[in-house]
Amino acid sequence: MPATPEPRPRRLHSPVDCSVVKCVALTFDDGPGPYTGRLLDELRAADVRATFFLLGQNVAGHRRLVRRMVREGHEVGNHSWSHPDLTTLPSGEVRAQVLRTQRAVEEAAGVAPVLFRPPYGAIDARVARTVGMPMILWSVDSLDWLHRDVRRNIVVGVRRPRSGGIVLFHDIHRPSVAAVPTILEGLKRRGFTFVTVSELFEGRRLAPGRRYAER
Repeated sequence: MPATPEPRPRRLHSPVDCSVVKCVALTFDDGPGPYTGRLLDELRAADVRATFFLLGQNVAGHRRLVRRMVREGHEVGNHSWSHPDLTTLPSGEVRAQVLRTQRAVEEAAGVAPVLFRPPYGAIDARVARTVGMPMILWSVDSLDWLHRDVRRNIVVGVRRPRSGGIVLFHDIHRPSVAAVPTILEGLKRRGFTFVTVSELFEGRRLAPGRRYAER
């Protein structure tokens, strides 16, 4: 099988200075899944880019979606292979969770993630050292996985973000994806500019093992 050619990411906007502009980074965990394609359609229609923290075990069945994420200017991050609590695993298994996902994403899309989101936000000093990547947490947890309610997702997604924030949703849940168009409209009305996590921290070096929840 020929090697997967590297996609050419599409820059949707000019560079943004989030030290001046009111920025927010929308992030989506646990995919790709059955609703990710619809989410990408909505983001493209709104000219918005986001960050996807992918589970390695889900990549093989959705390689085209991962390639599309990169091609359309979104950022792809590592969310482990199978979503365990990494603090309960030996270091060797932690390393395997990370490396298997790195390889899966790179083989699918031609780019390797540079950011890591620990499942459940569970992290300690040993895991941080073992992973060896910046640890991206969040300033707004939508709890969309628990409530599965479109209206609630909209209220949280529009009202709670602050400038420089990182918002957590999951693209594996239909109500979360269904809420996105209204959330985008509401945040635009509040004056937000949408950026990826790396763009949010543009100009700052993110240290391996350090936790980041907002700019």
